[in-house]
Parts: sequence; C-alpha cells; structure tokens
Amino acid sequence: MTPIPLAESLAAVLPSRIREIADMAFGMSGVLRLHFGESNRPTPDFIKKAAAQAVEDGFTFYTENQGLPGLRQAIAAKYLELHDVTLDPRSEILITASGVQALHLSIRCVIDPGDEAVVLTPNWPNASAIVGLHAGRAHEVPLSWDGERYGLDLPAIEAALTPRTRLLVYASPSNPLGWVARPQEQATLLDFCRRHGLWLLADEVYERLYFAGPAAPSLLKLCRRDDAVIVVQSFSKSYCMTGWRLGWAVARQDLVRKAAQLNEFIVSHAPSMVQRAGEAALKDGEPFVRDMVADVQRRVRCCYEALKGVPGVTVAPPEGSFYLFPRIAGLIDSFGFARSLLEEARVAVAPGSAFGTGGEGAIRICCAADESVLEPAMERLAKFIQDPIRFKV
Repeated sequence: MTPIPLAESLAAVLPSRIREIADMAFGMSGVLRLHFGESNRPTPDFIKKAAAQAVEDGFTFYTENQGLPGLRQAIAAKYLELHDVTLDPRSEILITASGVQALHLSIRCVIDPGDEAVVLTPNWPNASAIVGLHAGRAHEVPLSWDGERYGLDLPAIEAALTPRTRLLVYASPSNPLGWVARPQEQATLLDFCRRHGLWLLADEVYERLYFAGPAAPSLLKLCRRDDAVIVVQSFSKSYCMTGWRLGWAVARQDLVRKAAQLNEFIVSHAPSMVQRAGEAALKDGEPFVRDMVADVQRRVRCCYEALKGVPGVTVAPPEGSFYLFPRIAGLIDSFGFARSLLEEARVAVAPGSAFGTGGEGAIRICCAADESVLEPAMERLAKFIQDPIRFKV
C-alpha cells in the first residue's frame, strides 16, 4: 500500500546545515565544538533558585496567554533603564516560549499564504524558514561589505520588493556577522518600511552582547506607537538560559493582542516558573551580564586577533554577539569545508551557507566556548586553512 504523503509545502522548509554538522560531531570524540550559538556558562544560581522558589510558591498553573504581568512589567522597566523607552506592559509586550516562538507568532501575524518577506542576510536561518512554514516566500538580500564593515544595500532591498511583500527582517547584533545596526541605519530601514507600507521586524536577541555600551541600539528608540514594528527578544543569550525557552516580543497593541490569542492554540504560554525566573534575571542580573559580556568580548577579540592575519582570511572587527564570520578566499563549498575540518582537525564550525544568501564562502565561529577550547581550535583552523593539501574547497 502506498503511504499517505506528508504535506507538499514541507519541501520548501530545508533542514538546518548547522544541525547536520552537529549530528556528525555528536558521534565523534575529541571535537572542539564551536558550531552551536551557546555560551559555555551555566545559568547563574540566582535564576535557578528563583525558578525553584516559584515552584514552591505555587507557580505551576496556567498564566495569561500574554504572560505574567510581573514579567511584562520587569521587561518594560528594563527598556526604560537601557533605552529610555516607555512601553505599556499591559498591551505592548508578549511573553513567549523562546525567541523562536516570538518569531513564529510575529511572522504569522503579518503574512498570509503567498505573501513575501525580505530578510537581510547572512542571518540566522530560522527567520527565512519560518516565513516558508507559514506558506510565505523569503527573499534574502545580503548586506553590503566595504572591506571594513557590513552595511545596508538599499538598492538591492528595493529591487527585492514585489506587490506581495509585507515584511522586512533584520538582526542586530547579528548572528552570524557580529554586525550592529547603527541608529542611522535603523532609521533608514524604518523610513524605508514606512514609505513602502511594510512591517519591520528586528531580532535584537543579542542586544546585551554589545562591545560599546550596556546594550546595542534598539529600533524601539526611533519608533512611534503606531509604527508597524516588531522587536523579538530572548533570555537565552544575555542570561545563559538557552534551555529554559523564554522570550518576548514588543509590538503594536493590535499585534500583541492577536499574538496572545494565537498563543492559546500553540503553547498557551511560557512555563509559569520559568517566567518567574525571567523576572529575577531582569531585576538582579546586571552584575552577571556585565561580567559575562566582558568575558565574551575578550574571547571574541582573541579569536579575531588569531584569524585576521591568516593569509586568505577576511574577518570583520566584532561589534557585538559572540560570533565571527571569517570569509576564506577561494572557498566555494562551506559545508564541505566544515565537514572536512570536523573529520580531519576535529573542529566543529557552522558553514556559512547555512545563513542564507551571501553566506557561502565563510564559516561561523561561536567564540563563547572556554579558552581551553578556543585556543587550540584557532590553531587547528589556521593550520587547516593554510594547508593546500587538506584545505578542500
């Protein structure tokens, strides 16, 4: 009997090439793992204790679909502290079960089947994939490169627009580039979307991993309350809470109201005790964040210094996040390169092709690992790149 097939639309959602490398690495010993976007630091004890206390205090029941009022108030207070931005926690903030879910809900609220989105790349692949999951189409437009810094390519962005375009997505600080959109660049994107009647979605998950201040510039600083703007955020990177799956979105009141309604049919809400842990992270986490960011900056800088002088390697000075995205002269198959590097040198990195248009020819390195991993990994990588016999493009 012929099996009943899966939905044909699933063919548009491709597997993660990062996960392919990870699956290979799982079965190998002695691998220096720099492929996942995750710090080696555990969640700090005060957050873990807050979650345990929340369980003792009875936070084991359903909450509002929009999230606990106390957590929304704590998020609003943090935006006021960091950005001098005033938000209404009752109507402009939605708590989600991860930043990924915040992306899902946000994109679902603004595109219909057949609609299109422009995604600035190289970018974390989930944004483009989620557009496809909702029967939309993502047009990926690479950021420009002037030899020193990435920037916006407005003519290319405009050329990607069609009558079905509804959304523009970018990430700052960027995964994988480490690029941070300057306020003027954010203003340019906001003005562009206002003129063309588009929603503008900013992935600001890495905002605290910024090397020139306490937080990277937020798009919200430039917005009016009626702007078609969404900011997606997460506790994963700033507070080392990747496994806790807690995030949020800030948006116009009508989107937050509808997204909260949709939450009922997806996950209901983020876990109650995890939301309470998030409150503790926001209220008491500044000393931890400052120490963690200083440590990350030092590690990223060490990796940058180790790679910038390697012949054939071009790498942008890091501005934020905990990634480097070195481009390698002559590289035309970054997945093949990453696989060979893993098999022969036991170093796991993410292939640049996993990050969309403009990513091929590069690799992503997560610099949040321990120095005992980073130092030998950079040595092995540099040696691999410079060995014409083992370097396979």
